[in-house]
Amino acid sequence: MDILLALIPSLCWGSIVLFNVKLGGGPYSQTLGTTFGALIFSIVIFLFVHPAMSPFIFLIGAISGVFWAVGQSNQLKSIALMGVSKTMPISTGMQLVATALFGVIVFHEWSTKMTIILGSAAILSIIIGTILTSLKGEDDDSNPGQLKKGIFILLISTAGYLVYVVVIRFFDINSWSALLPQAVGMVIGGILLTFRHKPFNKYAIKNIIPGLIWATGNLFLFISQPKVGVATSFTLSQMGIIIATFGGIILLGEKKTKKQLIGIIIGSIFIVLGAVLLGIAKTR
Repeated sequence: MDILLALIPSLCWGSIVLFNVKLGGGPYSQTLGTTFGALIFSIVIFLFVHPAMSPFIFLIGAISGVFWAVGQSNQLKSIALMGVSKTMPISTGMQLVATALFGVIVFHEWSTKMTIILGSAAILSIIIGTILTSLKGEDDDSNPGQLKKGIFILLISTAGYLVYVVVIRFFDINSWSALLPQAVGMVIGGILLTFRHKPFNKYAIKNIIPGLIWATGNLFLFISQPKVGVATSFTLSQMGIIIATFGGIILLGEKKTKKQLIGIIIGSIFIVLGAVLLGIAKTR
């Protein structure tokens, strides 16, 4: 039962981009709507949980949320260029490598020979997987410039997601306490990043739904961590890559050549393996 709870974040986070694309509106309306959905959910949870709060906690949480908006908006921009099934494995791989390396350099997470071996193997596996998922098919006539532009945008997205995650840990902010301030920061960031593109429309309202789904995943991550451990919950939460990647192909009808499809399948396996190894390294 605890493992099933820990799988809910992956189900939620793997499906939100599918909802974003299906509901339409482009990356700006999608970003804004998602942030408002997260805020609505977080307000309701805050009223029930009553976590500790202070001006400092609120400030750090809001900063974290602003950078989440940077990560999410640029991920959605990349999806508009490359599609869900290509963007999500690359984005997940970049995030895993970035957070792992930051954890090693700043938090000294790999302190033993075994963790160094596991962590290095994890990063290598993720890099191989990311390369495989970005293969160009022999009869693929897509613009190669789009791939380069999409990956550059994902680098910005990864930086945003990285700060979103590590700033909370660096200042040792409790996850429950950070929930509402993060959502406020997400909305602020969403407005700042999108207001020039007139995102306030019916699509922004529709995309409140992915925001509610994202926040639900966040909630169950908090619930599952004490039950299965941080490392296991982290690993399982990354399994959303499977839902997003193959959902893009099956549900959204994204066309792939045989070579690309094989690369995506094998590459996703390598990325998942890397996530598992990182989870194991966290427990050592």
